Amino acid sequence: MFRAERYSGPERRKRQLYVTRNTEYFVEGQVCVAVRDRESDQWLEGHLAVGRSLSGAVRMLEGGGLAPSPHRPRVGEALFFADGGPELITSTLLRVERPDSDPLDSLC
Repeated sequence: MFRAERYSGPERRKRQLYVTRNTEYFVEGQVCVAVRDRESDQWLEGHLAVGRSLSGAVRMLEGGGLAPSPHRPRVGEALFFADGGPELITSTLLRVERPDSDPLDSLC
């Protein structure tokens, strides 16, 4: 019987889908290429994250503080965008996935 082994090497995926309670962030490389509202399924072309580099992630601490995360964003953390505009911290991540397709295909 064949048993699939879990890959434990470095992350090689270029595209990530970061899902928060209200929003989906499509990131290619380190750049947010699209943001979609989960309730309406509408693309948010004017969202502050679009076109900006993902700076990292932050963990929410008890008492309301924030701490930078030393790794790629994970469930329970928030995305952090610092460059190219005002600082932006999302709500906490519910899921991190690989998108089914290029989100820009459906924008055209």
